[in-house]
Parts: sequence; structure tokens; C-alpha cells
Amino acid sequence: MSERISDETIEYVGILAKLELSQEEKEQAKSDMGRMLDYIDKLNELNTEGVEPMSHIFPIHNVFREDIVTNGDDRQNILANAPEKKDGAFQVPKTVE
Repeated sequence: MSERISDETIEYVGILAKLELSQEEKEQAKSDMGRMLDYIDKLNELNTEGVEPMSHIFPIHNVFREDIVTNGDDRQNILANAPEKKDGAFQVPKTVE
């Protein structure tokens, strides 16, 4: 296992995360971080030549449609059934005193 994680590093990470860690928790975190770094080293051994970098495992494409106005400004028909109108808008009762 990697011994690259120092006690000072664990203390610093604890401060950044605003955690108060016991000595046992610090040792566990040091061990966990060391195993993570070892795993990254193992991944770095893989031959990735010719492999295109990607941000997601599945191909992603924009699924949003174009924002095209289809009904235009139909204000008069919209306000035709309004119980009360004022200055071309719906008028509603006051809700805040």
C-alpha cells in the first residue's frame, strides 16, 4: 500500500472538510486515500494509446428542440375569457397586504 499520504495531509483535508477526526478515523482516512492512489497508479498502467477521451460512457447529444414560436401573440383571444383585465393583462386579487 502507498505511504504517500502524510498525517499533515489528513489533518489539512480534515480542516478543509470542517471535520473533527479521531486518531482512529485519521488512520482509516489515510489508509483509504492510500488505496485510492494505489488504484489510480494501477489504472495508469493501462495502455490507453489510441483511446479517445470522453466525458461520459454513453454518447450524449442535445435532446432539446429549437425554441420556435408557433402561436404568436394571441393576447386578445387569451384575455377574452378573463374575469378581469387591466392594461392587457390578467387582473387578480391582491394577495399581500
